[in-house]
Amino acid sequence: MVSIDNKLKKITMKKYHLFLISILSLSLIFACSDEEESQGQPQLTVSGVPSTAYFGDSLSFSAEVSDLENVPLSTLKARLFFGDDLVSETVIRTKSAGNYSGQLYIPFLPNIPDGTATLELVAQNIEFATEIQKWELPVSRPDFPHLTLVTAEGEFTMEKTGPNQYAATENFPQKVKAVIKAPAFGDRGNDITFGWREGAVQHHSDTQIPFSNSNAGVYAISFNTLNYQAAPFIVLRMAGTEMAMVDDNNYKIEKELEQDAAISIEGFSDLDDWWIDPDFMEANEDGTFAFVPSSGKYRVTANFEHKYFIFEVMSGNDLATLQADGSGALWIIGEDIGKPSLANTTGWNPGKAICFAPVAPKIYQVTLVGGQNINTSSINFKFFHQKNWGGEYTNNSLTTESDLIFVGDGENGRDPGNLGLAEGVTLETGKTYILKVDITAGRDNAVLTVTAE
Repeated sequence: MVSIDNKLKKITMKKYHLFLISILSLSLIFACSDEEESQGQPQLTVSGVPSTAYFGDSLSFSAEVSDLENVPLSTLKARLFFGDDLVSETVIRTKSAGNYSGQLYIPFLPNIPDGTATLELVAQNIEFATEIQKWELPVSRPDFPHLTLVTAEGEFTMEKTGPNQYAATENFPQKVKAVIKAPAFGDRGNDITFGWREGAVQHHSDTQIPFSNSNAGVYAISFNTLNYQAAPFIVLRMAGTEMAMVDDNNYKIEKELEQDAAISIEGFSDLDDWWIDPDFMEANEDGTFAFVPSSGKYRVTANFEHKYFIFEVMSGNDLATLQADGSGALWIIGEDIGKPSLANTTGWNPGKAICFAPVAPKIYQVTLVGGQNINTSSINFKFFHQKNWGGEYTNNSLTTESDLIFVGDGENGRDPGNLGLAEGVTLETGKTYILKVDITAGRDNAVLTVTAE
């Protein structure tokens, strides 16, 4: 039987629980009430927004902002949307009620036709409550009367030749580095500079565009302000592959080449003036070239400064190195040797190292002409395992029985591994000398032979 005391205790506990629930409920109600009261209600009255605009404009706007419940204000934002994409935004701090003004840039972008953008102004208080107003804003592309081509040699007017199309026709050099400037258009326009970035013409870049033509002389440099198409640029192809620009004077490809395969070279208007390295290419009657060395992956660089093609053996995505079994690639660094001529001497500059042609497995060849590629009275170069400092040949790993060239040992007039002309030897000007290195017995047992033709 339950005692009265226990019943009283249970009734008291129930009342206590009900009391706690009531207190908590009231707290939640008051909290929600306070939260609702603290959100505030921003007000926004806009004035001075134009009804139309051009790409590239700085759009002025002004607005009166306040809050009906005096909640402190935070920001006034002006936003511009092309479709669903936010393309421009200006944020103004608004600590108190009042009139605020600013400018919103309408970006100049490629391939955007005339159309209607959405302009949005947003007043926000510190509790993130907002008031938003939107307008449709017709935006059109400026019809510039002309553009200006700015080069180191001077400025040239690019006349309008069609819708969004401009050109300057002058007596230009074969290569022209320039930026293109468009004048401010309309009352709210800005000057726009077009330059080079990431391999293409882009707006707001001051990097010069590397225009190039097949020849110097009178030709047109053109630009389209809608699609950013510019011309001319030399299109160079080797073995059917377009060569990529490395810098102003160098273009390259990296690809697999097959021994004896016909290689086409396109886009070089003065190819007859270029030096063709006989270790890598031989001319065919049909205008193509036969690839001389072993099949494999090569980097081929067209060097416009000296007008020759640089061939370098690759392994995967890197330049090849000489392996322990004699496979890979062999390199020359040093004095009194150069390609296409001694005007481009290699010197002790590993960045200019000459790559031997791998003419057979583990056999490497370089062909030199006295007085043209090799000094006739003195030589001092050596062979390396890579196109850099590191593994190199000394007299301990390279031998020769040639009566024209010797391998230095540190006591015979050359440092260990450096090559020199034998005593009393002078190479004959115009005569061909073939240096061949046989490494079939492994990297530490290389044999040099020298043949005069």
